[in-house]
Amino acid sequence: MHYLTVVLTVRDAADVATVRELLTAAMHLSRKEPGCLRFDVYHSEPEPRRFTLVEHWESPAALEAHRQGEAYSTIYKPRVMPLVEREGHPSSLLE
Repeated sequence: MHYLTVVLTVRDAADVATVRELLTAAMHLSRKEPGCLRFDVYHSEPEPRRFTLVEHWESPAALEAHRQGEAYSTIYKPRVMPLVEREGHPSSLLE
């Protein structure tokens, strides 16, 4: 299993609603991809410019395939990333 947490901070508060809409669309598409076990997007209440993505993939290959898919290549990379600061955290689950 491959885990990824991504923290996004919207640069301009005027773009928060747009980013929220785009991330919602990308989340729904991502959840349908092969190898996606979990894909959740959280919108911070105390810090409205901050979003957190929690992703669980069957394997690193599934994550790489996601990066070629519609959600990443047509929504996230070209439309969300220019509006945010991004901090990715590949992770291990403690058991």
